[in-house]
This record gives sequence, C-alpha cells and structure tokens, in this order.
Amino acid sequence: MNLIDIIGPVMIGPSSSHTAGAVRLGLLAASILGGQPVKAEINLHGSFAETYQGHGTDMALLAGLMGWTPDDERIPEAARFAAAEGLTYSFKKIDLGNKAHPNTVLFKLTSASGSYCEIIGSSVGGGQVKVTEIDGFPVELTGRLPAILTVHIDTRGVIALVTGTLANAGVNIATMRLFRSNKGGMASMVIECDEAVTQEILNLIGALQQIESVRFIASVL
Repeated sequence: MNLIDIIGPVMIGPSSSHTAGAVRLGLLAASILGGQPVKAEINLHGSFAETYQGHGTDMALLAGLMGWTPDDERIPEAARFAAAEGLTYSFKKIDLGNKAHPNTVLFKLTSASGSYCEIIGSSVGGGQVKVTEIDGFPVELTGRLPAILTVHIDTRGVIALVTGTLANAGVNIATMRLFRSNKGGMASMVIECDEAVTQEILNLIGALQQIESVRFIASVL
C-alpha cells in the first residue's frame, strides 16, 4: 500500500471508481491496443451500466481512450473532443454474470491500422483498476508498472527463454503471472517490469519460436 491508496487519486469528477478508475481503464485499454482507437464499442456491466451517465463514467472512459489522465479538466467534454479526433464510439449495457465486478467494462476497440482487441477490465476502488481478459485470454493487469504480455504455446522452456531475454537486456522483473487454457495449448504471461521495455527487446521475444504475440503495456498510475 502507498499514499495514493490511502488518500485517493487527484481527479476530475465525483467518484474515484466511476471517474478516475474509468479513465485509467481507458488508458490501459488503449495501451493494450497499441494506441488511440478510432472505433470503440464500450459495453458496461453492473453499477457502471446503471450510473455511467450521471457519474460521468462515459466521459471518463472516452478520456482514457484518448490518452488523458484523471486530473484532466477536459473530461466533462470528452465526447466533443472524441468527435473532433475522429473517434467513433457507442455505449451498451451488458450482463457479464454474477462473478464480474460491478464496475466492469468490455471494450471492443479498433485502431487506425485495423487491429482489433477485446478487453475486460474493472475499476476496483480508489482509482485502482484490473484488466482480467484480453481477446479471450485470462490475464491480470493493474497498470501499476510497465508490463509485457505474451501469448505463447504452453511448452517447457518458454518462461526461461523470455525471462532470459529480459535479463540479458538488463530489465528487472517485478512480478510475473501465468495463465493457460489447457496443458500444451495456448497460454499467456504477464510480466511487470521495473522499467519500460524497448521495441528491440520486444522484437527479440517475438522472434522466439514458441511466441505467438508479444506487446508492451505502459503504466497508467
């Protein structure tokens, strides 16, 4: 726990969960996509779905997708700026089931290059966030530290190859989480690092035979 966990974030808006957390969810989603989207379908679950207009969650999510921070004074006018920047968007109410956190959003994002990504994340209180699924793969991303996300074949030696590449490049690992669908199938790995990972390092990891994809995800806190 640090000081920001105790006193809460500096932000525009009435609620740390519905505004500051929502902005950070948008920031994290855009980072996962690889840049600002040009099209966003924003699906809201639970409390987000019921109060998103009154609490400004809709504007906060758009602000994050455009790269703004929670203390940006433009947040109440995010819709106007989104239109000016060519970001088309829609909001829908969905039911993700009883196991989903009440402040959960499913992003369906498209970039200017045509890449597409589906991201499920939640605002868990105090401006803190957690992404739990990317393109159907379970993950756990908080945005506290820069991270890399791999999708790879679940086979022996993959973890050693990736961590060895990071070590050889002088990157220190802070945390690491592994997820897999089944033994020998596809798996994902989230590695949070003490420093940003360069494109050169990502290219080295991506060139490993067992790696299907790798992406860098910037810190949003």
